[in-house]
Amino acid sequence: MTATTDESVFAAENVFGKGELNTAFAQYFIGDSYLNNLVDDPECAVGVHNVTFSPGCRNNWHIHHATSGGGQVLICTAGSGWYQAEGEEPVSLEPGSVVFIRAGVKHWHGAKADSWFSHIALAVPGENTSNEWLEPVDDVAYAAL
Repeated sequence: MTATTDESVFAAENVFGKGELNTAFAQYFIGDSYLNNLVDDPECAVGVHNVTFSPGCRNNWHIHHATSGGGQVLICTAGSGWYQAEGEEPVSLEPGSVVFIRAGVKHWHGAKADSWFSHIALAVPGENTSNEWLEPVDDVAYAAL
């Protein structure tokens, strides 16, 4: 799939579905994101969600905390996006890209300015896990990507 702002073209490639507008976490995103819970069984120890970002949408910098284990895995499934860990260069994400984010790493992820983007987000089990939401990604830095 190539980058596209055409939602109907993107929807045909987004095999796990866009889901519902992500209103519960909207304050931590610039732009519209959508959330589709993929596993409803309470016995599943891993949170599994398809997160879809409209073009230009990205989440704030954030940290997945844990005293052991924890973190997040992103499996990119459609569109084109970005991942960046603090102090590192941004990484271009395309379908098939996989990112493991260790607990304690400050980072952000989201769509490229010219593309819808989806990834499956897996919450890695750990002890005393929590998310800390931080500042938005700077508009000037994002526009320079």
